[in-house]
Amino acid sequence: MALAKMFMIFLLAALIATPAVVAQLVSIRISGVVLCSVNGNLDVINGLTPKFFLVNATVQLRCGTRNMVSSTITNGSGVFSLVVDPRVNTLPLLLSNCRLVVATPLSTCNASLPSVGLLASSLRIVNIGIGGFGGLINVGLGPTGFILNPNLIL
Repeated sequence: MALAKMFMIFLLAALIATPAVVAQLVSIRISGVVLCSVNGNLDVINGLTPKFFLVNATVQLRCGTRNMVSSTITNGSGVFSLVVDPRVNTLPLLLSNCRLVVATPLSTCNASLPSVGLLASSLRIVNIGIGGFGGLINVGLGPTGFILNPNLIL
């Protein structure tokens, strides 16, 4: 009986001393849609509602002054998606010091739009998913809205 009590005491002590499993951020996905618009809205341009951006528009994730972290290409509907490593690009860094830049000139989707300057957007949290063993966290980010920046260059 004494041996059983000693075993229980050591087991309880081990459980108390073992740290709880801490949730781990395992992926950050950035995705969105690039519209053929100077202000990110479906505005009427010359009497027409703009189309989505053309296929193969380059979207870059830039952090700091001009440091390109990642790049992707839009599909036929203007949709893009990229994944960044949360160990290198932390969530606070991405939200405070990074932005999405469309490296393809806006005039490629509509000749009446400016050919100088690029579309840019800061980032916002779109969703957070928690699951799996150990509370794995997946974060989804998206653009706040692409706006034409006439002074922005590659």
